[in-house]
Amino acid sequence: MSAAKRSPLLSWTVIAPVVGILVLALTWGRDSGAVLVTIAAVALMATVLAAVHHAEVVAHRVGEPYGSLVLAVAVTVIEVALIVTVMASGGHDAETLARDTVFAAVMITTNGIVGIALLVGALKYGTVLFNPEGSGAALATVATLATLGLVLPSFTTSEAGPEYSTSQLVFAALASIVLYGLFVFTQTVRHRDFFLPITESGVVTEETHADPPSGKTALLSLGMLMVALVGVVGLAKVESPAIKAGVDAAGFPASSVGVAIALLVLLPESIAAIRAASRERMQTSINLGYGSAMASIGLTIPAIAIASFFMDGPLLLGLGSTQIVLLGLTLVVSVLTVVPGRATRLQGGVHLVLLAAYLFLAINP
Repeated sequence: MSAAKRSPLLSWTVIAPVVGILVLALTWGRDSGAVLVTIAAVALMATVLAAVHHAEVVAHRVGEPYGSLVLAVAVTVIEVALIVTVMASGGHDAETLARDTVFAAVMITTNGIVGIALLVGALKYGTVLFNPEGSGAALATVATLATLGLVLPSFTTSEAGPEYSTSQLVFAALASIVLYGLFVFTQTVRHRDFFLPITESGVVTEETHADPPSGKTALLSLGMLMVALVGVVGLAKVESPAIKAGVDAAGFPASSVGVAIALLVLLPESIAAIRAASRERMQTSINLGYGSAMASIGLTIPAIAIASFFMDGPLLLGLGSTQIVLLGLTLVVSVLTVVPGRATRLQGGVHLVLLAAYLFLAINP
């Protein structure tokens, strides 16, 4: 049977969430051995990828600006579910998991996704082009969200540690939502041309997209998205003790858990950005990178802020000195990359070195 005639019910994106639910039923409430833990981990990764795929299908069907919101909310639900379930398992390091995960997402998107895309595009085409107006606006939003959510808590004085007081946390959460909403409106409605690919002569070109999926396909994806999200939440709960035990056994710091969560959640966006860069659509890659960073901060931190009111222990959001230096350097380098509207393999290499420095210091602080 050809791929064109194959039933959509036989697709791996449909099978993975179902298998994830079956694995969840098999492992829930039990002391799982190494084999079941490994199976659950594989099922969790496959279910996350399937959930993001189905979110993209639904987003394509409903169109902009609602499509971007559907995709961002779905990815945020996955990220928040992973964070909250691991935090709920307790431990003295649980209060920093949200910070570690969000910061990891920022570094992976701004240095990893953008850096790899720049390098891939430049190696193939010599020089890559993008619109500095839209890219600069996106970077400014990321910088503001990161400062409000991750840097300022280290310097406020209402609380003793690197955390916000209740009123400060509420303000930061509301400001994040407003900024994210304003950016989505700007990108998808008011100034769409700022975020479209640009040619050597400065002409903005519309992106070509495949035809939207049928209503039947979109409904199937919506249903499977719900199934996948249930599987992600449950499997994350099952895997959280094994994740923490594995990190402790390897001698890695607790922040490594946040890095692992961010890498898993951002894998589909990374693949999509690399594909776009290889097709000379660098603007799309930058939109994916900075857009993912914005969603990770602008939606995840408000969601975690709400969840923190129902959980024991403080919510430590403030970065340490090493992390602040890395974030500051990343923003400076990103500005120098974005402003000219063109880049070479050098800029890609610089961003990837910054990512490597972050990952090395996350494991060996």
